[in-house]
Amino acid sequence: MRNPWLALRAGADPRERIRQMGAAHDAFLAGAGAATGVRGVVADSWRRSAAAHLDPDAAAPVDLSSLEEYRATHPLRHTLPLFRDLLGSIAEDGDHLMAICDAHGRLLWVEGHSTVMRKAEAMNFVAGAHWDEAHAGTNAPGTAVAVDHAVQIFATEHFSRRAQPWTCSAAPIHDPRTGLLLGAVDVTGGDHLANPHSLALVQATARAAEAHLATLPPSVRCGRFAALGRDEGVLSAGGRSSKLGRRHSELLVLLLQHPEGLTGDQLGLELYGDELNPVTVRAELSRLRRILGPLLSSRPYRLQEPVTGDFQDVTALLRRGDVPAAMRAYDGPLLPGSDAPGIVRLRRLVEGQLRAAVRASHDPALLDAWTRTPWGSDDLWMWEALATALPPGSPRAAMALDRIRQLGDEYAPADATWLQRSRN
Repeated sequence: MRNPWLALRAGADPRERIRQMGAAHDAFLAGAGAATGVRGVVADSWRRSAAAHLDPDAAAPVDLSSLEEYRATHPLRHTLPLFRDLLGSIAEDGDHLMAICDAHGRLLWVEGHSTVMRKAEAMNFVAGAHWDEAHAGTNAPGTAVAVDHAVQIFATEHFSRRAQPWTCSAAPIHDPRTGLLLGAVDVTGGDHLANPHSLALVQATARAAEAHLATLPPSVRCGRFAALGRDEGVLSAGGRSSKLGRRHSELLVLLLQHPEGLTGDQLGLELYGDELNPVTVRAELSRLRRILGPLLSSRPYRLQEPVTGDFQDVTALLRRGDVPAAMRAYDGPLLPGSDAPGIVRLRRLVEGQLRAAVRASHDPALLDAWTRTPWGSDDLWMWEALATALPPGSPRAAMALDRIRQLGDEYAPADATWLQRSRN
């Protein structure tokens, strides 16, 4: 079976494939409909690029603001010597470039022979450039972080015409503890890179980087923010822990959820809804900046150093399918005392995803653990699932049925359909 992440079949003629993909690309841009003869991962990426209204002749935008500070605090800085050791010879051979991007496709480091670097500058393949699909179209590093999978993009498979003389292979890199996406490692060069070896190389390099990150203390990898089961969060960064007030905790959760940054008005809507007061928002952000210092930047407001939240651990573990670990990581509802619209939505999202996953597991131990928590003790839906999952006649099953009857008497009849069926 053909590997869908590889660009060329064994024995394929690269020149013919370039012609075929070029014709398919032209037809796609002309609105001909389906991307005929195009790999699924590429066709999907073309659609996402087109949906972002990307000009195929435009160059990726370059943002050099705070680049040095950002790189100095990004967790992938710890893996740069490893990348240079494993990919350095390739990057210096005069034919290739090594690139590292963050989880949003922004290039952090681009290294290689000066001649190749100058050629790449023509398409803005430089540190600070945004090579996510929305800004640069289909490309290996941008598509790798979009689909969270190693991928190879060959010549005219690129959405941007400026990138079509190049071929690249990239693999995503994750925080080994939380599973959160940190970025991707990429090798870019000529058509000869369209082979299984270059894709395997970046995959092996990404795995080596994750193994290296696993040896570092959490405080070195990134900051941490605990906001589950408490009204005031605790930020741990740089070897220090700070308890934040309620409003500052809400702001930090929103910034963690939107690493690309938010404007003051956007933050205000998330905090106050229709009762937005710009002056109040600016005052709160000013006070938060005094606490966080250079960690918080503006225009837009965003965190300059990588910080992960405990609520993000839960959703990351659920994406990996590890429901027991997600259940262990869940210390309660996110900032339960907050009524900020953005926090309420996120709280419901995190709890709803975990709750649905626990119920779908049909695991008596997980269901039992949920119903024993303060937030799950009155959850009729989960008590019903527990009663179904337990062996009939067991003491815990009898207790579950009794609890269902109690809750059924408290809730509206429409909410106790399972109880009615159990009584018939």
